[in-house]
Amino acid sequence: MNFLSRSTIVRRQLLLFSLGLFGILSCATAAFAAHPLITDDTGTMGTGKAQLELNGEYGHDKEDGVTSTTTEGGAMLSHGLSETVDLVVGLPYQHLRTKDAEAAVSENGFADTSVEVKWRFYEHDDLSLAIKPGLTLPTGDEEKGLGTGKATYSLNFITSKEMDPWAFHLNLGYIRNENTHQERKDVWQASLASSLALTEDLTAVANLGVESNPDTLSGTDPAFFLAGLVHALSEEFDLDCGIKYGLNDPETDYTILAGITWKF
Repeated sequence: MNFLSRSTIVRRQLLLFSLGLFGILSCATAAFAAHPLITDDTGTMGTGKAQLELNGEYGHDKEDGVTSTTTEGGAMLSHGLSETVDLVVGLPYQHLRTKDAEAAVSENGFADTSVEVKWRFYEHDDLSLAIKPGLTLPTGDEEKGLGTGKATYSLNFITSKEMDPWAFHLNLGYIRNENTHQERKDVWQASLASSLALTEDLTAVANLGVESNPDTLSGTDPAFFLAGLVHALSEEFDLDCGIKYGLNDPETDYTILAGITWKF
Protein backbone atom coordinates (compact mmCIF):
# COMPACT_ATOMS: atom_id res chain seq x y z
CA MET A 1 0.00 0.00 0.00
CA ASN A 2 1.47 3.36 -0.96
CA PHE A 3 1.47 6.46 1.23
CA LEU A 4 -1.31 8.18 -0.69
CA SER A 5 -3.80 5.36 -0.31
CA ARG A 6 -2.87 4.88 3.35
CA SER A 7 -3.39 8.58 4.17
CA THR A 8 -6.70 8.58 2.31
CA ILE A 9 -7.89 5.60 4.36
CA VAL A 10 -6.79 7.26 7.62
CA ARG A 11 -8.65 10.45 6.72
CA ARG A 12 -11.80 8.52 5.81
CA GLN A 13 -11.61 6.48 9.02
CA LEU A 14 -11.32 9.66 11.10
CA LEU A 15 -14.31 11.17 9.33
CA LEU A 16 -16.38 8.02 9.86
CA PHE A 17 -15.30 7.84 13.50
CA SER A 18 -16.23 11.50 14.09
CA LEU A 19 -19.59 11.19 12.38
CA GLY A 20 -20.36 7.88 14.08
CA LEU A 21 -19.51 9.15 17.54
CA PHE A 22 -21.54 12.26 16.99
CA GLY A 23 -24.47 10.28 15.69
CA ILE A 24 -24.85 8.21 18.85
CA LEU A 25 -25.16 11.29 21.07
CA SER A 26 -28.92 11.45 21.43
CA CYS A 27 -29.44 14.05 24.11
CA ALA A 28 -27.58 17.11 24.55
CA THR A 29 -27.94 24.42 23.65
CA ALA A 30 -25.22 25.72 21.61
CA ALA A 31 -22.07 24.88 23.53
CA PHE A 32 -18.91 26.95 23.61
CA ALA A 33 -15.57 25.44 22.79
CA ALA A 34 -12.50 27.44 23.78
CA HIS A 35 -8.77 27.85 23.32
CA PRO A 36 -6.68 25.69 23.47
CA LEU A 37 -9.04 23.68 21.23
CA ILE A 38 -8.43 23.88 17.50
CA THR A 39 -11.98 22.75 16.71
CA ASP A 40 -14.57 25.55 16.73
CA ASP A 41 -18.05 25.55 18.28
CA THR A 42 -21.42 26.95 17.21
CA GLY A 43 -21.66 29.40 20.12
CA THR A 44 -21.91 33.12 19.37
CA MET A 45 -21.32 36.17 21.55
CA GLY A 46 -24.77 37.78 21.35
CA THR A 47 -25.70 41.20 19.95
CA GLY A 48 -23.17 43.87 20.89
CA LYS A 49 -21.04 41.58 23.05
CA ALA A 50 -17.37 40.87 22.39
CA GLN A 51 -14.47 38.63 23.31
CA LEU A 52 -10.72 39.16 23.09
CA GLU A 53 -8.38 36.15 23.08
CA LEU A 54 -4.64 36.59 23.62
CA ASN A 55 -2.93 33.31 22.83
CA GLY A 56 0.62 32.03 22.66
CA GLU A 57 2.20 28.78 21.50
CA TYR A 58 5.56 27.11 21.07
CA GLY A 59 6.02 24.35 18.50
CA HIS A 60 9.01 22.00 18.21
CA ASP A 61 9.75 19.62 15.35
CA LYS A 62 12.81 17.54 14.43
CA GLU A 63 13.23 15.59 11.22
CA ASP A 64 16.25 14.40 9.21
CA GLY A 65 18.69 16.30 11.45
CA VAL A 66 16.81 19.62 11.09
CA THR A 67 15.17 21.19 14.14
CA SER A 68 12.38 23.72 13.57
CA THR A 69 10.73 25.82 16.26
CA THR A 70 7.80 28.20 15.96
CA THR A 71 6.88 30.74 18.63
CA GLU A 72 3.59 32.52 17.99
CA GLY A 73 1.54 35.15 19.76
CA GLY A 74 -1.85 36.17 18.50
CA ALA A 75 -4.89 38.31 19.20
CA MET A 76 -8.40 37.30 18.13
CA LEU A 77 -11.40 39.61 18.52
CA SER A 78 -14.97 38.31 18.23
CA HIS A 79 -17.95 40.71 18.05
CA GLY A 80 -21.62 39.78 18.08
CA LEU A 81 -23.37 41.33 15.08
CA SER A 82 -26.61 39.63 16.14
CA GLU A 83 -27.68 36.83 18.46
CA THR A 84 -26.58 34.21 15.92
CA VAL A 85 -23.83 35.97 13.90
CA ASP A 86 -20.26 36.84 14.95
CA LEU A 87 -17.48 38.71 13.17
CA VAL A 88 -14.04 37.31 14.08
CA VAL A 89 -10.70 38.98 13.26
CA GLY A 90 -7.32 37.43 14.08
CA LEU A 91 -3.75 38.73 13.81
CA PRO A 92 -0.78 36.44 14.65
CA TYR A 93 2.89 37.30 15.17
CA GLN A 94 5.46 34.54 14.54
CA HIS A 95 9.10 33.77 15.22
CA LEU A 96 10.47 30.92 13.09
CA ARG A 97 13.81 29.23 13.67
CA THR A 98 15.39 26.39 11.69
CA LYS A 99 18.66 24.76 12.75
CA ASP A 100 20.80 21.98 11.31
CA ALA A 101 24.37 20.84 11.95
CA GLU A 102 25.85 23.76 10.02
CA ALA A 103 23.71 26.84 10.61
CA ALA A 104 20.58 28.37 12.12
CA VAL A 105 18.13 30.70 10.37
CA SER A 106 15.51 32.86 12.12
CA GLU A 107 12.63 34.98 10.82
CA ASN A 108 9.94 36.92 12.65
CA GLY A 109 7.04 39.24 11.94
CA PHE A 110 3.29 39.46 11.55
CA ALA A 111 1.65 36.60 9.69
CA ASP A 112 -1.52 36.67 7.57
CA THR A 113 -4.62 38.36 9.04
CA SER A 114 -7.83 36.32 9.19
CA VAL A 115 -11.42 37.61 8.90
CA GLU A 116 -14.32 35.20 9.52
CA VAL A 117 -18.09 35.31 9.99
CA LYS A 118 -19.82 32.61 12.02
CA TRP A 119 -23.56 32.05 11.56
CA ARG A 120 -25.46 29.62 13.75
CA PHE A 121 -28.44 28.77 11.56
CA TYR A 122 -30.03 25.89 13.47
CA GLU A 123 -30.79 25.08 17.12
CA HIS A 124 -33.05 22.33 18.46
CA ASP A 125 -32.92 20.05 21.49
CA ASP A 126 -29.36 21.06 22.40
CA LEU A 127 -28.09 20.33 18.88
CA SER A 128 -26.85 23.30 16.85
CA LEU A 129 -25.33 23.83 13.41
CA ALA A 130 -23.25 26.70 12.04
CA ILE A 131 -21.21 27.71 9.01
CA LYS A 132 -18.11 29.88 9.10
CA PRO A 133 -16.77 31.38 5.87
CA GLY A 134 -13.36 32.99 6.19
CA LEU A 135 -10.72 35.01 4.38
CA THR A 136 -7.01 35.52 5.09
CA LEU A 137 -5.26 38.65 3.89
CA PRO A 138 -1.58 38.43 2.81
CA THR A 139 -0.19 40.70 5.55
CA GLY A 140 2.71 38.34 6.31
CA ASP A 141 6.00 38.31 4.41
CA GLU A 142 5.82 35.19 2.25
CA GLU A 143 9.55 35.33 1.48
CA LYS A 144 10.23 34.82 5.20
CA GLY A 145 7.70 31.99 5.44
CA LEU A 146 5.25 34.16 7.40
CA GLY A 147 2.41 34.09 4.89
CA THR A 148 1.01 32.62 1.70
CA GLY A 149 1.60 35.70 -0.47
CA LYS A 150 -2.02 35.61 -1.64
CA ALA A 151 -5.50 35.93 -0.17
CA THR A 152 -7.04 32.58 0.76
CA TYR A 153 -10.62 31.67 1.59
CA SER A 154 -12.30 28.90 3.55
CA LEU A 155 -15.63 27.43 4.62
CA ASN A 156 -16.14 25.47 7.82
CA PHE A 157 -19.23 23.46 8.82
CA ILE A 158 -19.66 23.22 12.61
CA THR A 159 -21.85 20.97 14.76
CA SER A 160 -22.15 21.24 18.55
CA LYS A 161 -24.03 19.07 21.01
CA GLU A 162 -24.06 19.06 24.79
CA MET A 163 -24.58 16.25 27.30
CA ASP A 164 -24.01 17.81 30.70
CA PRO A 165 -21.19 17.67 31.88
CA TRP A 166 -19.91 16.80 28.38
CA ALA A 167 -19.89 18.87 25.18
CA PHE A 168 -18.90 17.72 21.68
CA HIS A 169 -17.95 19.68 18.56
CA LEU A 170 -17.39 18.45 15.01
CA ASN A 171 -15.76 20.51 12.23
CA LEU A 172 -15.57 19.71 8.52
CA GLY A 173 -13.79 22.36 6.47
CA TYR A 174 -12.29 23.37 3.14
CA ILE A 175 -9.51 25.90 2.45
CA ARG A 176 -8.70 27.32 -0.96
CA ASN A 177 -5.00 27.69 -0.24
CA GLU A 178 -3.91 30.26 -2.83
CA ASN A 179 -0.16 30.75 -2.38
CA THR A 180 3.19 31.53 -3.95
CA HIS A 181 4.94 28.44 -2.57
CA GLN A 182 3.65 25.77 -4.99
CA GLU A 183 1.64 24.24 -2.15
CA ARG A 184 -1.54 22.24 -2.62
CA LYS A 185 -4.44 24.65 -3.20
CA ASP A 186 -7.32 22.41 -2.14
CA VAL A 187 -7.02 21.59 1.57
CA TRP A 188 -9.66 19.61 3.50
CA GLN A 189 -9.96 19.42 7.29
CA ALA A 190 -11.83 17.26 9.80
CA SER A 191 -11.67 17.46 13.59
CA LEU A 192 -13.57 16.39 16.69
CA ALA A 193 -13.35 17.98 20.15
CA SER A 194 -14.89 17.27 23.53
CA SER A 195 -14.94 19.03 26.88
CA LEU A 196 -15.77 17.80 30.37
CA ALA A 197 -16.71 20.16 33.23
CA LEU A 198 -14.70 18.89 36.19
CA THR A 199 -15.92 21.65 38.51
CA GLU A 200 -17.80 24.94 38.08
CA ASP A 201 -14.49 26.65 37.27
CA LEU A 202 -12.37 23.93 35.63
CA THR A 203 -12.92 22.17 32.31
CA ALA A 204 -10.85 19.46 30.65
CA VAL A 205 -10.70 19.48 26.83
CA ALA A 206 -9.47 17.11 24.13
CA ASN A 207 -9.15 17.41 20.36
CA LEU A 208 -8.38 15.11 17.42
CA GLY A 209 -7.90 16.31 13.84
CA VAL A 210 -6.46 15.77 10.36
CA GLU A 211 -6.07 17.89 7.23
CA SER A 212 -4.73 17.57 3.70
CA ASN A 213 -0.97 18.00 3.50
CA PRO A 214 -0.20 21.26 1.64
CA ASP A 215 3.07 19.69 0.47
CA THR A 216 2.26 18.25 -2.97
CA LEU A 217 5.23 15.87 -2.70
CA SER A 218 3.87 14.17 0.43
CA GLY A 219 1.05 11.66 0.51
CA THR A 220 0.72 11.64 4.31
CA ASP A 221 -1.79 14.03 5.87
CA PRO A 222 -0.85 15.74 9.19
CA ALA A 223 -2.87 14.50 12.17
CA PHE A 224 -2.83 15.64 15.80
CA PHE A 225 -4.17 14.98 19.30
CA LEU A 226 -4.55 17.78 21.85
CA ALA A 227 -5.37 17.83 25.57
CA GLY A 228 -5.76 20.80 27.87
CA LEU A 229 -7.51 22.65 30.70
CA VAL A 230 -9.62 25.82 30.88
CA HIS A 231 -9.95 27.68 34.21
CA ALA A 232 -12.67 30.31 34.62
CA LEU A 233 -11.24 33.04 36.83
CA SER A 234 -14.54 34.93 36.68
CA GLU A 235 -17.47 35.46 34.32
CA GLU A 236 -15.23 37.75 32.25
CA PHE A 237 -11.84 36.00 32.28
CA ASP A 238 -10.63 32.49 31.40
CA LEU A 239 -7.12 31.03 31.50
CA ASP A 240 -6.19 27.99 29.42
CA CYS A 241 -3.27 25.71 28.61
CA GLY A 242 -2.74 22.63 26.49
CA ILE A 243 -0.33 20.45 24.57
CA LYS A 244 -0.76 19.19 21.02
CA TYR A 245 1.05 16.06 19.82
CA GLY A 246 1.74 15.14 16.22
CA LEU A 247 0.40 11.68 15.34
CA ASN A 248 2.62 11.34 12.25
CA ASP A 249 5.76 12.87 10.71
CA PRO A 250 4.20 15.77 8.76
CA GLU A 251 2.62 17.18 11.92
CA THR A 252 4.76 19.20 14.37
CA ASP A 253 6.15 16.86 17.07
CA TYR A 254 4.63 18.85 19.91
CA THR A 255 3.14 22.29 20.54
CA ILE A 256 2.57 23.95 23.92
CA LEU A 257 -0.38 26.36 24.03
CA ALA A 258 -1.59 28.95 26.55
CA GLY A 259 -4.01 31.85 26.50
CA ILE A 260 -6.30 34.29 28.28
CA THR A 261 -9.83 35.23 27.21
CA TRP A 262 -11.67 38.45 28.14
CA LYS A 263 -15.43 38.66 27.54
CA PHE A 264 -17.01 42.09 27.58
